[in-house]
Amino acid sequence: MNQSYFKKAGIGLLVIGCYFFFSYMEGLPFLLLGIDVNTLSNAIKIPYLLIYQVLLLLLIIAILKKSFFKDVEDLKKNHKTYFKKYFKYWFLLLGLMMLSNYLILAIMTFAGNGTMMPENEEIIRSNFQVAPIYMYLSSVVIAPLMEELVFRRGIRNIVPNNVLFILISGLVFGCLHVLLGGFQTPLELLYIIPYSIPGFIFAYILTKTDNVLVTATIHTFHNGILMSLQFLMLLFM
Repeated sequence: MNQSYFKKAGIGLLVIGCYFFFSYMEGLPFLLLGIDVNTLSNAIKIPYLLIYQVLLLLLIIAILKKSFFKDVEDLKKNHKTYFKKYFKYWFLLLGLMMLSNYLILAIMTFAGNGTMMPENEEIIRSNFQVAPIYMYLSSVVIAPLMEELVFRRGIRNIVPNNVLFILISGLVFGCLHVLLGGFQTPLELLYIIPYSIPGFIFAYILTKTDNVLVTATIHTFHNGILMSLQFLMLLFM
């Protein structure tokens, strides 16, 4: 492996490290001030979280500045070709997620766990009822680009082999969505499968385009559809 690889891998590790470190430390300013975050009103907490997430996103973009702005210029020139060729993979993603969720529901029902959702999904729905605008902005505007920069571009910098990259990127993406939210029964670990599917497909698209903004745009569209459905359910149910 040459010096160029180690430089790219170092940038990838830095991006991933910054993401986890600063995500873990988001409550530190209040801790240093002796303020219990749980006592804060949403009027204070929500703007703070949005600003914090935006600053973290800007930091990651700054670390990936060279490749990020290369992707911006590439997308300007080739966006029609990219989305004509790769947007159809969103339908594949959606179909595979629906199929896997249906099979998991059948297994859960057979095992006597009923319609138990993954803990991560329950947290999202609960937060959406409390702060729908924040959840929409966070999930649709910030998270897709952040996650693609970290779990696609960051991992891609470290893992140049296409097959290995797709497997690692997808599984890490799926595992984190399930494990960080916690789980009540071992069967809930099956939800790693549907959560990994977007990771696999976005990683595959990145191997073909080498442009993280293509996957970020499709990711944004996917999250936007899901959050819009949540918003409609909140309004009419």
